[in-house]
Amino acid sequence: MNRVKTGIKGFDELVQGGFPEGSSVVVCGMPGTGKTIFALEYLYHGAVEQKEKCLYVTFEQTADALKQQAAMFGWSLEPLLKKKMIEVWSIPVDELDHTVGDTILGYVKTKGVKRLVIDSLSTLAINAPIYQPVKDIALVDIMKQKSFFSPPILGDIIVRRYIYSFVNELQRLKHCTSLLISEGTNGGEYLTRDTVSEFACDGIVHLAFETLASGYSRSLTVRKMRETKNDPNAHPVEIGRYGVTVHSIVRQYGEPDHGGYR
Repeated sequence: MNRVKTGIKGFDELVQGGFPEGSSVVVCGMPGTGKTIFALEYLYHGAVEQKEKCLYVTFEQTADALKQQAAMFGWSLEPLLKKKMIEVWSIPVDELDHTVGDTILGYVKTKGVKRLVIDSLSTLAINAPIYQPVKDIALVDIMKQKSFFSPPILGDIIVRRYIYSFVNELQRLKHCTSLLISEGTNGGEYLTRDTVSEFACDGIVHLAFETLASGYSRSLTVRKMRETKNDPNAHPVEIGRYGVTVHSIVRQYGEPDHGGYR
């Protein structure tokens, strides 16, 4: 199996050396947990160390804001942008329509993009299908003959269908390994607010934090990773001067705990 190394200190060891090539991984968590920084570092190391073409698609920030955020950790995106090793697409929400997903997929396929970040899947899934013509939504499929749904329920079904379809198309691009940022929840049955991406994607990286007397304490858990062995424990995370560091956990007698196959 080909592995895609993230370059994030302490992370690759949790998934046997890196993500399986071609996998789609949802990175979820509440605001402030470090999802964007994690994704930026993944792309930066891919472009600099692996010489791979990368694409960051954001619906929530400007390209300048991302460059400034990267610069805080010593990651200079400008030279990479000029060489087109990294490209940043900043698409405002009011410009989203049903063609955006196909545009992204087409570009990844034709330009040989190896690493893709979608920030965020939550925003894309909620907004893109809204502008899709009714005749293209396949209502016959959704409503199953004479079944009837109120507008909110029908809307939820359309969003779920859109997510499954988009992730499925990403998984067909065997050469591209994707990180899909998704908004997390404060607990309950689901990890993500969309309730779908955690099942559709090949892997889940969950970031969390809790308030302690000394400040905020972040943690990272690989909740699943298809086709590979993963460490399922919650690991302390530090966001420092040079980026993200995932610290190891040593159990009793000094033996590290290793998870099973997912």
